[in-house]
Formats: sequence, structure tokens, C-alpha cells
Amino acid sequence: MILMDTGPLVAFFDRSDAWHHKCLDILKEVKGPLVSVWPVLTEAFYLLSFSWQAQAALWNFLIRGGVRIDHLDNDCLKRCRDLMQKYRDLPMDMADAALCVLAEATKATTVFTLDHKDFRVYQPAHISRFELIPDRI
Repeated sequence: MILMDTGPLVAFFDRSDAWHHKCLDILKEVKGPLVSVWPVLTEAFYLLSFSWQAQAALWNFLIRGGVRIDHLDNDCLKRCRDLMQKYRDLPMDMADAALCVLAEATKATTVFTLDHKDFRVYQPAHISRFELIPDRI
């Protein structure tokens, strides 16, 4: 399982994004399911709001099962709050907190993200650090 952050999702569907081609190349090589959470999608749709075509392409990707969307229950929401407080100096946003909580709940260790600055700092309960794709920015 690979957790999907906002940056690559936006890059997939924004042809002007500097990471567009690199993220598409990585997507073609990814082994295992991509999984995310609604806060990540909300952020991605907002960042793609400049283009209905880009948003429609993201919708089609989701409907075809390109990314599985997992639900966060109330205990997960409490953990998100705790993590956002812990990392308030970064600050941690809801999308990042939700991905970290999903990682803890599923024991996932890998995140497809362009936000290495923050995801190199986050320490989920089950591992000391995430494996990041791409491995360097």
C-alpha cells in the first residue's frame, strides 16, 4: 500500500506543474494500491479549481479506482487533532495529519508526496520515518 498525498495528485492533472511528467512516470511504476483520504482530495480539488477539465480528470481517476479512499473514524479524528497540535510549528495541515493517521491504522510505511520537508519530520507511531516516493526532491 502506498499513501497518496496532494502534490502528486495535482501534478498528474495539471500539465503545467513542474512535477507532471515525473509523477506520471512514477505512477506507471508503482506496485501496490494507492490509498488516500478525503482531506487530501479536498485539497487537490481546490488546487485544481483553475480548470474544470483537470478536476474532471481527477474525478474520472477516482471513479476508475486509481486511488482507494479510506474513511477516518472518530478515534482517527482525535489522533489527527493530537498530531496537528504536536506538529503545529510546521504547521501540519489536516491532509497530512489524516495521511499519518491512516498510516498508523494500516501500518503503511510509504507515501507518494512532493512534501518531503514535512514528511521527513513526521514520525508515525509504528515507524521512525516514512519511505518517500520519489526518494529525492
